[in-house]
Amino acid sequence: MLKKAINYIPITIVFVLLATGCKNYQATVTQAQLNLPDTFAGKADTTTIATIPIRQFFPDQQLVSLIDSALRANPDVLSTLQRVEIARANLRLNASRLLPQISGAANGGVEKYGDFTQNGVGNYDTNLSPNINGNQRIPNPVPNYFLGFQSSWEVDLWGKLNNRKKAAFARFLASQSGYKLLITTLTSQIAGNYYQLMALDAEMAILRKNIGLQNRALEIVKIQKEGGRATELAVQQFEAQLKRTKGLQFNVSQQIRETQNQLNFLLGNYTGNIKRDTSIIIEKLPDVLKAGVPSQMLLNRPDIRAAEYELIAMNADIKAARASFLPTLTLTPYVGYNSFKAGLLFDPGSFTWGILGGLTAPIFNRAALKADLNRTIAESKVALYGYQKTILNGFQEVSNHLGGIENYQKAYDYKQQELESLNKALSVANDLYLVGRANYLEIITAQRSVLDAELELAQTKRNIFLSAVNLYQSVGGGWK
Repeated sequence: MLKKAINYIPITIVFVLLATGCKNYQATVTQAQLNLPDTFAGKADTTTIATIPIRQFFPDQQLVSLIDSALRANPDVLSTLQRVEIARANLRLNASRLLPQISGAANGGVEKYGDFTQNGVGNYDTNLSPNINGNQRIPNPVPNYFLGFQSSWEVDLWGKLNNRKKAAFARFLASQSGYKLLITTLTSQIAGNYYQLMALDAEMAILRKNIGLQNRALEIVKIQKEGGRATELAVQQFEAQLKRTKGLQFNVSQQIRETQNQLNFLLGNYTGNIKRDTSIIIEKLPDVLKAGVPSQMLLNRPDIRAAEYELIAMNADIKAARASFLPTLTLTPYVGYNSFKAGLLFDPGSFTWGILGGLTAPIFNRAALKADLNRTIAESKVALYGYQKTILNGFQEVSNHLGGIENYQKAYDYKQQELESLNKALSVANDLYLVGRANYLEIITAQRSVLDAELELAQTKRNIFLSAVNLYQSVGGGWK
């Protein structure tokens, strides 16, 4: 009975290992609960600008040319392409682990057996046997030569290796989405800086025009002073206003320099003049500015797609980590020539082959595997929250930029009306001043109001363009 019970011990151990492993191998996935609103702030457009290519969205060909140049030379773009290649290589590595690992082997060694060892006595006794010939006698020390192929193959019984491949594939797709995200971001940055540069050009033109007007006003008040119709105080007030406007000119000049340098940086250049022909005041907005429905964001925004793929990868990692608790079957076959004499290595009698199968299961390292599993589950939750945050952030961005286009456009219309009224007021003030019915402070105030309104008009038009560009980015456009 005792002998019979002992025979069941190995089988019992195997079942215990399987049971303890299966206890931890339970399907667990992290899924996002999405409750997106049906529309963006009540706007139920069914079309989206995200599908419009860059060349069609931006009517300014100078801008399109800058974007094309940046996509070829921007350092971040080139680096991100290499990250895609890294992810591709990692995918191939994990896919290869599903197949047997075969390697060529050429081994040689020597071993001296003691006279009172099992091999030493056995070899001595073998050499005395009449059943062997001279080539089969075992020397002491014993050389050992092997030339052939060796292999190791972990049989993917529980899907561990396949899930690692799935995780690598998801991260490869995430890296591609990361590249698309960079293209979208870079496009938006270049367009934003381009329109900023055009707005600064408009501000510079406004300042130069007003410097000319203020110069003429200063000359008039100087003549009036000589004729006794104005005082030195009026002259100094007009001169102070002129100097203020000239000072603003240099501030704008510095902003133009910095914006050009930023564009050159994005283009991968050290320096260079940025070509731009049109004024932002007459620049045309894209014909179509529609965000579409919120669910389209999930398909078009590269950052949301990247976060989604990372969540898929983490779920695959969890399954792979759980499979680590289960027994692993490894096969190690070999084939080749093996001999203890170099001259007989390629003799047909030296041909050999074999296969060894081993079943291993974790026992004392289960705590480490459990810690790794808990870490992976926690990381998957981080990926889930990141995914949900990305969607929430994307929705808010679209809503803000849609409102920005509408509100800035209304502000621009009112600013135009305000500027028209201020120009009329300045004209009236000049006429009244010439006939002595208005003082110089009213002229100065009217001139400053017109200058400020013209500068604000250019800035408001810039904000409209920036909102349009940011909307294009926030719905996932710019990379197709």
